[in-house]
Amino acid sequence: MTAPTAGGASRATPPPPPAEDTSTGQLISQLTEQVSRLVRDEARLAQAEMTQKAKRLGVGAGLFGGAGLFGFLGLCVLVATAVLALDVVLPAWLAALIVAVVLFAVAGVLALIGKKDVQQGTPPVPTEAIASTKADIATVKENARR
Repeated sequence: MTAPTAGGASRATPPPPPAEDTSTGQLISQLTEQVSRLVRDEARLAQAEMTQKAKRLGVGAGLFGGAGLFGFLGLCVLVATAVLALDVVLPAWLAALIVAVVLFAVAGVLALIGKKDVQQGTPPVPTEAIASTKADIATVKENARR
């Protein structure tokens, strides 16, 4: 059994000759080889890191989806509970109608608020940053004329 190398290289490279015995061409060749090896190793490390992060992101997104589903189911049960509670004092059809009207009213209010926010967010252009940049350019032009 062979002992693993400390550097993790897949192939053995001969040790470089002492610096005082090496020519400039050899030094440049070694530099090129070491830089390319460093870039390949960094690319492999980045790829492994991104793969690991993507897996974690996928698992996290799946868990959030599951949490959203169970939250929705809990809300459905809560709505059914409200209908059953109103059924104690009102006919069942009237209890269901009242709960439905309240839910539609909440949906309408949320839709209006969402519409307002979407209108404020469109067009998706950084208008304030553009205006600030234009003001900066105008200031620089004005100061350059003086």
